[in-house]
Amino acid sequence: MEYFTMNLIEYIYIMEIILETIIGIGILVFSAILHELAHGYMADRLGDPTPRLSGRLTLNPKNHIDPFMSIILPGLLMLSGSPVIFGGAKPVPVDSFNLKDGRKDIALVALVGPLTNIIIAIAAAGLIKITIISSINHPLLMLVLNKIVDINLILGIFNILPIPPLDGSKLFALIMPEEHANYYLAIGRFGTFILLFLLITPIGGFLQQIIFNIFLLARSILIP
Repeated sequence: MEYFTMNLIEYIYIMEIILETIIGIGILVFSAILHELAHGYMADRLGDPTPRLSGRLTLNPKNHIDPFMSIILPGLLMLSGSPVIFGGAKPVPVDSFNLKDGRKDIALVALVGPLTNIIIAIAAAGLIKITIISSINHPLLMLVLNKIVDINLILGIFNILPIPPLDGSKLFALIMPEEHANYYLAIGRFGTFILLFLLITPIGGFLQQIIFNIFLLARSILIP
């Protein structure tokens, strides 16, 4: 009986981890979609129809999901207990030649992505406070809301880093001489390799710790 009980406890624990991972991936996918939608709408508003013509101004997941970046990578990071969960949707195509004010508009397009994630995190934190005050803090609801806060904070913080091709690099390039900025942004062609390198090397571990510390500070402000 003791053996059966232990196995049952382990089974419940494993199922909880699987459930949290599925919920986490679902939240990450739709948060990343909203992040990319924000890029697309801002680009469209500033004169570039590329996102609209490529069918990216939609909430339909199939137009945004990248199997590796949206599901496999974040799933592995969640299951491994990584302090920083990284993932994303397919980048929205933007043609800077169609924008009204070149680098400035590119920076605006970049900024709205992380800003969207921060706004989502703030809204979810507000809902957490409301549910606590009104005593509707159902465990599953609280799990989902806390995941929304955590994942969107990390997405916002991570994407604002000045590492090509992350959004922060477009903002950083705005204060650089144009020639230097072009070389700097060109590094983004190797973006996937750069990000994977940062995730699996000691340098990446140090960077993850910085992101995690910023995340903890931001979370403590949103949910004291």
